[in-house]
Amino acid sequence: DDVGVLPRFQCSYGPHITLGHRAFVNHDALFMDDATIAIGDDVRIGPRTQLLTAQHPVDDHDRRREGWERPLPISIGSNTWLGAGVIVCPGVTIGADAVIGAGSVVTRALPDRVLVAGNPARLVRQI
Repeated sequence: DDVGVLPRFQCSYGPHITLGHRAFVNHDALFMDDATIAIGDDVRIGPRTQLLTAQHPVDDHDRRREGWERPLPISIGSNTWLGAGVIVCPGVTIGADAVIGAGSVVTRALPDRVLVAGNPARLVRQI
């Protein structure tokens, strides 16, 4: 209910994405939904945010094999705010009531009620 998604929204498939009540996705978002992307209630997503589920192997020998990537799900807890230009990497879970500073790259799971920022995103303080 009351979900807002502004253009230009891009995704890989669409059916793998769930948006909670009153979620808002600002302009130019990219959701690479090769795996599920679950967004909780009252989540705010800033412009040009990227949620990327495709995990690529790091070791050179793995890249030469079949199946170059493996999709890992992303989950964002309720009442969380992602600032403009945030990138969320494959397999990341972000807790409820979190704030992610603009331009941050989230590479690891985050607990509830934290403010993080930077590349990679690091704890600024508890909320």
